[in-house]
This record gives sequence, structure tokens and C-alpha cells, in this order.
Amino acid sequence: VLIMSNFEDADTEETVTCLQMTLYHPGHQQSGIFQSIRFFNREKHHNSEMVKFGRNSNTCHYTFQDKQVSRVQFSLQLFRKFDSPVVCFEIKNMSKKTNLIVDNRELGYLNKMDLPDRCMIRFGNYQFLVEKEDGQSLEFFEIQFFLSKRPLLQETSWLPQPMPECGNYSSCVTQNNSPMEVGENDW
Repeated sequence: VLIMSNFEDADTEETVTCLQMTLYHPGHQQSGIFQSIRFFNREKHHNSEMVKFGRNSNTCHYTFQDKQVSRVQFSLQLFRKFDSPVVCFEIKNMSKKTNLIVDNRELGYLNKMDLPDRCMIRFGNYQFLVEKEDGQSLEFFEIQFFLSKRPLLQETSWLPQPMPECGNYSSCVTQNNSPMEVGENDW
């Protein structure tokens, strides 16, 4: 008689894609801006959910206690590119009054783009460092928040950088020898 343990007989559990978001706001300690965010917990969402961030607790999954934040500031939605097993996220600016900056790309109201696997999202005094941890599940994804007590970017790099005349940064050779404040791998 062959007896299998529960461990050997159990189905293999799929890993779940997780967006890890490190948040920063200069007034986070005094104002309770992030009081409704559950830090360190991985919160599971169904693949069909459009996850909204803003100040309206009736429509947003994640709320900020701040009148400077729009009722719905931005949304994230999971998708899969054609002929790809990897899931990605799309970010859409839902604010009429504040542009959303993803890395150095500025999104106006209702503009959307694919969210890079590692990027910086900014609006007002908010900074979010977002890092995607890939998983196999196509049914669910998770979001996990961390709090930074220090700015994630220096103040002078807040403004979007103009695109060079040659079309993109990597193909241009510049004579500027001044130090960069934040390198791509320095986050």
C-alpha cells in the first residue's frame, strides 16, 4: 500500500504577480495621509479589477486623506500583451486637475500607458516607486505597500525632462558633465 502525504498530493500553487509600491509624501507623519493604506500586507485583486487610487473611499481601493488629491487620481489595470504569457499593468490618469508623471512621461487627464516593470509615479508631493514581481497566475494579482521616510527623488528632478532633439536619451551624446541626481539603477 502506497500512502502519499498531503504535501506530495497537493496541487502546485501558482505564484501571483505583485506590484510593490514604496510611497513617500513629505507630510505623511503629521497629516495621516496614508492612514487607510495597509502597509506590508499583500492585498489580492481579481484580474478584472481596475484598481483606483484617490481620496474618494466609495470608488477607490486605496485612499489618501488629502484634499489636494483628486477623488480618483489614477487607476491601474492588469492586461496581457498579445502572444505573451507575461501580465502587465496599464496606468491611467483620472485627475482633471493634476498631471501624473510616470518616470519622466507626463500623462494628462485620461491619458494612459503601459506601466514599466520598475518606475517612479509622481503627482503633487507624492512619490511612488513601483516594482513588479512577476507571477504565473492569470486570475489574480497583488499590491503591497511600503512607506519611505525619505524622498525617493531629489526635488530638482520633479519636473519632466524635455525630450532631446534626437528623439531619445540613449541615442544622444551630451557634453554635460554635471552629475545626475538619480541614475536608472540607483533607486
